[in-house]
Amino acid sequence: MNIILADSNDIVRIGLRTILQSEKGLTIIGEAHNEKELVEQIRAFGPAVVLIDYTAEGFSIDVIPRILNEFNEVRFVAITPEQSAQTLVDALRGGVISYIKKDCDISEIVNAVKETAKGNKFFCGQILETIQRASINIDDIDFESFSCEAITLSEREMEIITLIAEGYTNGQIAEMIHLSQHTINTHRKNIMSKLGVKNTAGIVMYAVKTNLVSPNKFLFAGEG
Repeated sequence: MNIILADSNDIVRIGLRTILQSEKGLTIIGEAHNEKELVEQIRAFGPAVVLIDYTAEGFSIDVIPRILNEFNEVRFVAITPEQSAQTLVDALRGGVISYIKKDCDISEIVNAVKETAKGNKFFCGQILETIQRASINIDDIDFESFSCEAITLSEREMEIITLIAEGYTNGQIAEMIHLSQHTINTHRKNIMSKLGVKNTAGIVMYAVKTNLVSPNKFLFAGEG
């Protein structure tokens, strides 16, 4: 299992190297101080799990989709300080598979790398708690369904998507826009079909992605 550490902070990289190199089956093949070095190392060493702080100096969130466009087998684990809801959503949309915080337990960091290498998603407890506060099960969210292909939605469908994302039930939506609940049910099924999602979580993530609703409102709903 090949790993590249991508962080401009020397102390952080030393810490991560110390944690991971003692784990059986994990091999650190490179350490990148900036985006240019990261791309060069991926080209030289091939697909790997990249443990990246895209908020560090010399990096940006944009490097992830750029690399995946050229090397789609690379798997990214984001390891950053506390981030805003918008940044978190953008990272998941950009191609991050797993997300942990820099103050996570060592076991969580190791598990994140191992699970990501297997093709699984891994979220540290703090990130997962943030998502669960919005009553969404991370396992129900199919991030791969959100592509760059054009989706044709009517104004009425956009209106219903927004209301669904804001937490209204079909019955409440029917009353608000003066349609029957059967009609709302039909719209909902059509919307899910067009978006390629299986549940309300998928509709909500589309609404966040397209800025129909505020990611802060979405992820931090229920906070007092």
